[in-house]
Amino acid sequence: MRKNLTKRKIDAGETAYGVFVNVGCPSIVEIMGLIGFDFVLLDTEHGPMDLETCENMIRAADNVNVTPIIRIAMNIQQNILRHFDIGALGVLMPMLRTMEDAENVVRSVKYHPEGRRGLAGVRANYWGLTGPLGDYVQEANRETLILTQIETLEAVEKLDEILTVPSIDVIFIGPNDLSVAMGYPGQTKHPEVQTMIEKLVKKIHAAGKASGTVAYDIETLKKCQERGFRFITYNIVPMLVKSGREYLQAARE
Repeated sequence: MRKNLTKRKIDAGETAYGVFVNVGCPSIVEIMGLIGFDFVLLDTEHGPMDLETCENMIRAADNVNVTPIIRIAMNIQQNILRHFDIGALGVLMPMLRTMEDAENVVRSVKYHPEGRRGLAGVRANYWGLTGPLGDYVQEANRETLILTQIETLEAVEKLDEILTVPSIDVIFIGPNDLSVAMGYPGQTKHPEVQTMIEKLVKKIHAAGKASGTVAYDIETLKKCQERGFRFITYNIVPMLVKSGREYLQAARE
Protein backbone atom coordinates (compact mmCIF):
# COMPACT_ATOMS: atom_id res chain seq x y z
CA MET A 1 0.00 0.00 0.00
CA ARG A 2 1.21 3.51 -0.80
CA LYS A 3 2.32 5.69 2.09
CA ASN A 4 0.04 8.62 2.83
CA LEU A 5 2.53 11.49 2.61
CA THR A 6 -0.18 14.08 3.25
CA LYS A 7 -1.18 12.42 6.52
CA ARG A 8 2.44 12.20 7.59
CA LYS A 9 2.98 15.88 6.86
CA ILE A 10 -0.09 16.84 8.92
CA ASP A 11 0.91 14.54 11.77
CA ALA A 12 4.33 16.21 11.80
CA GLY A 13 2.69 19.61 12.32
CA GLU A 14 3.31 20.78 8.77
CA THR A 15 0.79 22.16 6.29
CA ALA A 16 -0.34 20.15 3.27
CA TYR A 17 -1.50 21.93 0.12
CA GLY A 18 -3.78 20.48 -2.53
CA VAL A 19 -6.38 21.21 -5.15
CA PHE A 20 -10.02 20.28 -5.67
CA VAL A 21 -10.53 18.55 -9.03
CA ASN A 22 -14.20 18.40 -10.03
CA VAL A 23 -13.70 17.41 -13.67
CA GLY A 24 -13.06 13.81 -14.69
CA CYS A 25 -9.59 14.11 -16.16
CA PRO A 26 -6.65 11.92 -15.04
CA SER A 27 -4.18 14.15 -16.88
CA ILE A 28 -5.13 17.12 -14.67
CA VAL A 29 -4.37 14.98 -11.62
CA GLU A 30 -0.94 14.12 -13.01
CA ILE A 31 -0.20 17.77 -13.75
CA MET A 32 -1.19 18.83 -10.23
CA GLY A 33 1.20 16.26 -8.82
CA LEU A 34 4.01 17.36 -11.11
CA ILE A 35 3.44 21.00 -10.09
CA GLY A 36 4.12 19.90 -6.52
CA PHE A 37 0.78 19.76 -4.72
CA ASP A 38 0.65 17.34 -1.80
CA PHE A 39 -2.83 16.00 -2.55
CA VAL A 40 -5.68 16.09 -5.03
CA LEU A 41 -9.27 16.21 -3.80
CA LEU A 42 -11.47 14.39 -6.28
CA ASP A 43 -14.83 16.05 -5.79
CA THR A 44 -17.69 13.65 -6.40
CA GLU A 45 -20.07 15.81 -4.37
CA HIS A 46 -20.03 18.70 -6.84
CA GLY A 47 -18.40 16.84 -9.73
CA PRO A 48 -19.78 14.30 -12.21
CA MET A 49 -17.15 11.57 -11.77
CA ASP A 50 -18.31 7.99 -11.38
CA LEU A 51 -16.36 5.23 -9.63
CA GLU A 52 -14.49 4.08 -12.74
CA THR A 53 -13.39 7.62 -13.56
CA CYS A 54 -12.19 8.09 -10.00
CA GLU A 55 -10.19 4.86 -10.27
CA ASN A 56 -8.35 6.18 -13.32
CA MET A 57 -7.74 9.52 -11.61
CA ILE A 58 -6.31 7.67 -8.61
CA ARG A 59 -4.01 5.75 -10.97
CA ALA A 60 -2.80 9.10 -12.26
CA ALA A 61 -2.21 10.27 -8.68
CA ASP A 62 -0.23 7.12 -7.92
CA ASN A 63 1.91 7.78 -10.99
CA VAL A 64 3.15 11.12 -9.65
CA ASN A 65 3.03 10.33 -5.92
CA VAL A 66 0.33 12.83 -4.99
CA THR A 67 -2.17 11.75 -2.31
CA PRO A 68 -5.64 10.93 -3.74
CA ILE A 69 -8.47 12.04 -1.45
CA ILE A 70 -12.14 11.87 -2.45
CA ARG A 71 -14.99 14.08 -1.31
CA ILE A 72 -17.74 11.47 -1.24
CA ALA A 73 -21.30 12.70 -1.51
CA MET A 74 -23.08 10.04 0.57
CA ASN A 75 -22.16 8.93 4.08
CA ILE A 76 -23.08 5.29 3.37
CA GLN A 77 -20.74 2.48 4.39
CA GLN A 78 -20.72 0.51 1.13
CA ASN A 79 -20.37 3.71 -0.88
CA ILE A 80 -17.32 4.77 1.12
CA LEU A 81 -15.92 1.22 0.93
CA ARG A 82 -15.95 1.20 -2.88
CA HIS A 83 -13.98 4.44 -3.09
CA PHE A 84 -11.29 3.15 -0.76
CA ASP A 85 -11.12 -0.21 -2.51
CA ILE A 86 -10.08 1.54 -5.74
CA GLY A 87 -7.16 3.19 -3.94
CA ALA A 88 -8.29 6.42 -2.28
CA LEU A 89 -6.05 7.28 0.65
CA GLY A 90 -8.44 9.71 2.26
CA VAL A 91 -12.02 10.89 2.44
CA LEU A 92 -13.53 14.33 2.91
CA MET A 93 -17.11 13.81 4.10
CA PRO A 94 -19.36 16.83 3.59
CA MET A 95 -22.53 17.94 5.35
CA LEU A 96 -21.88 16.25 8.68
CA ARG A 97 -24.34 17.26 11.35
CA THR A 98 -23.77 15.04 14.38
CA MET A 99 -21.25 12.92 16.23
CA GLU A 100 -23.07 9.86 14.90
CA ASP A 101 -22.41 11.04 11.32
CA ALA A 102 -18.70 11.32 12.11
CA GLU A 103 -18.61 7.92 13.79
CA ASN A 104 -20.16 6.33 10.70
CA VAL A 105 -17.38 7.72 8.51
CA VAL A 106 -14.74 6.21 10.78
CA ARG A 107 -16.51 2.84 10.87
CA SER A 108 -16.73 2.83 7.07
CA VAL A 109 -13.07 3.75 6.44
CA LYS A 110 -11.29 1.68 9.07
CA TYR A 111 -11.00 -2.06 9.52
CA HIS A 112 -11.60 -3.87 12.82
CA PRO A 113 -10.97 -2.97 15.60
CA GLU A 114 -11.31 0.72 14.66
CA GLY A 115 -14.15 0.19 12.19
CA ARG A 116 -16.03 -2.39 10.17
CA ARG A 117 -14.84 -1.97 6.60
CA GLY A 118 -15.23 -5.14 4.54
CA LEU A 119 -12.04 -6.87 3.38
CA ALA A 120 -11.33 -8.28 -0.09
CA GLY A 121 -8.54 -8.52 -2.63
CA VAL A 122 -8.95 -5.19 -4.46
CA ARG A 123 -6.92 -2.56 -6.26
CA ALA A 124 -6.03 -0.80 -2.99
CA ASN A 125 -4.14 -3.87 -1.76
CA TYR A 126 -2.84 -4.90 -5.19
CA TRP A 127 -5.56 -7.54 -5.46
CA GLY A 128 -4.05 -9.39 -2.50
CA LEU A 129 -1.11 -10.51 -4.63
CA THR A 130 1.79 -8.84 -2.84
CA GLY A 131 1.26 -9.90 0.75
CA PRO A 132 -1.18 -11.15 3.39
CA LEU A 133 -4.46 -9.25 3.59
CA GLY A 134 -3.99 -9.09 7.35
CA ASP A 135 -0.91 -6.91 6.81
CA TYR A 136 -2.93 -4.64 4.54
CA VAL A 137 -5.58 -4.18 7.24
CA GLN A 138 -2.95 -2.78 9.59
CA GLU A 139 -1.45 -0.58 6.87
CA ALA A 140 -4.82 0.78 5.80
CA ASN A 141 -5.82 1.68 9.36
CA ARG A 142 -2.51 3.51 9.70
CA GLU A 143 -2.41 5.27 6.31
CA THR A 144 -6.03 6.31 5.59
CA LEU A 145 -6.88 9.95 6.23
CA ILE A 146 -10.30 11.07 7.48
CA LEU A 147 -11.60 14.62 7.11
CA THR A 148 -15.05 15.64 8.30
CA GLN A 149 -16.59 18.83 6.98
CA ILE A 150 -18.22 21.46 9.21
CA GLU A 151 -20.59 23.58 7.14
CA THR A 152 -23.99 23.44 8.82
CA LEU A 153 -25.21 25.22 11.96
CA GLU A 154 -26.10 21.86 13.47
CA ALA A 155 -22.52 20.70 13.02
CA VAL A 156 -21.31 23.94 14.60
CA GLU A 157 -23.51 23.27 17.61
CA LYS A 158 -22.33 19.66 17.83
CA LEU A 159 -18.64 20.39 17.20
CA ASP A 160 -17.56 19.61 20.77
CA GLU A 161 -19.03 16.12 20.41
CA ILE A 162 -17.62 15.60 16.90
CA LEU A 163 -14.16 16.50 18.16
CA THR A 164 -14.25 13.54 20.57
CA VAL A 165 -14.52 10.96 17.75
CA PRO A 166 -11.23 9.03 17.46
CA SER A 167 -9.43 8.55 14.13
CA ILE A 168 -10.63 11.85 12.59
CA ASP A 169 -7.48 13.56 11.34
CA VAL A 170 -8.79 16.90 10.08
CA ILE A 171 -11.87 19.02 10.75
CA PHE A 172 -12.51 20.80 7.45
CA ILE A 173 -14.41 24.10 7.52
CA GLY A 174 -16.50 24.63 4.38
CA PRO A 175 -16.85 28.43 4.05
CA ASN A 176 -19.31 28.43 1.15
CA ASP A 177 -22.05 26.34 2.75
CA LEU A 178 -21.30 27.85 6.15
CA SER A 179 -22.01 31.28 4.68
CA VAL A 180 -25.31 29.97 3.30
CA ALA A 181 -26.27 28.49 6.66
CA MET A 182 -25.52 31.80 8.37
CA GLY A 183 -27.68 33.78 5.96
CA TYR A 184 -24.87 35.28 3.88
CA PRO A 185 -24.79 33.01 0.80
CA GLY A 186 -21.49 33.24 -1.02
CA GLN A 187 -20.19 36.00 1.25
CA THR A 188 -17.36 33.98 2.74
CA LYS A 189 -15.47 37.14 3.75
CA HIS A 190 -18.45 38.62 5.60
CA PRO A 191 -17.31 39.69 9.11
CA GLU A 192 -19.79 37.37 10.85
CA VAL A 193 -18.71 34.40 8.74
CA GLN A 194 -15.05 35.15 9.42
CA THR A 195 -15.75 35.49 13.14
CA MET A 196 -17.43 32.10 13.09
CA ILE A 197 -14.48 30.52 11.25
CA GLU A 198 -12.07 32.01 13.77
CA LYS A 199 -14.15 30.59 16.64
CA LEU A 200 -14.27 27.14 15.04
CA VAL A 201 -10.54 27.05 14.33
CA LYS A 202 -9.67 27.90 17.92
CA LYS A 203 -11.97 25.16 19.22
CA ILE A 204 -10.55 22.60 16.77
CA HIS A 205 -6.96 23.39 17.72
CA ALA A 206 -7.76 23.38 21.44
CA ALA A 207 -9.02 19.81 21.01
CA GLY A 208 -5.72 18.78 19.42
CA LYS A 209 -7.15 18.31 15.91
CA ALA A 210 -5.83 19.72 12.65
CA SER A 211 -8.01 22.18 10.75
CA GLY A 212 -8.58 22.38 7.01
CA THR A 213 -10.33 24.66 4.55
CA VAL A 214 -10.34 26.02 1.01
CA ALA A 215 -8.54 29.16 -0.17
CA TYR A 216 -9.37 30.47 -3.65
CA ASP A 217 -7.04 33.48 -3.59
CA ILE A 218 -3.71 34.56 -2.11
CA GLU A 219 -5.31 36.86 0.49
CA THR A 220 -7.39 34.00 1.86
CA LEU A 221 -4.42 31.62 1.68
CA LYS A 222 -2.29 33.94 3.84
CA LYS A 223 -5.13 34.30 6.34
CA CYS A 224 -5.49 30.52 6.53
CA GLN A 225 -1.77 30.17 7.20
CA GLU A 226 -1.95 32.78 9.96
CA ARG A 227 -4.83 30.89 11.57
CA GLY A 228 -2.85 27.68 11.61
CA PHE A 229 -4.75 25.58 9.08
CA ARG A 230 -2.72 22.48 8.20
CA PHE A 231 -4.81 21.27 5.25
CA ILE A 232 -5.43 23.96 2.63
CA THR A 233 -6.89 23.33 -0.79
CA TYR A 234 -7.19 25.38 -3.96
CA ASN A 235 -9.58 24.57 -6.83
CA ILE A 236 -8.84 23.70 -10.44
CA VAL A 237 -11.53 26.05 -11.83
CA PRO A 238 -10.29 29.35 -10.31
CA MET A 239 -6.75 28.23 -11.12
CA LEU A 240 -7.60 27.92 -14.81
CA VAL A 241 -9.78 31.03 -14.83
CA LYS A 242 -7.10 33.23 -13.24
CA SER A 243 -4.37 32.02 -15.57
CA GLY A 244 -6.59 32.26 -18.66
CA ARG A 245 -7.86 35.74 -17.90
CA GLU A 246 -4.38 37.07 -17.16
CA TYR A 247 -3.12 35.61 -20.43
CA LEU A 248 -5.97 37.12 -22.47
CA GLN A 249 -5.59 40.49 -20.78
CA ALA A 250 -1.90 40.56 -21.66
CA ALA A 251 -2.62 39.40 -25.20
CA ARG A 252 -5.23 42.08 -25.85
CA GLU A 253 -3.48 45.07 -24.31
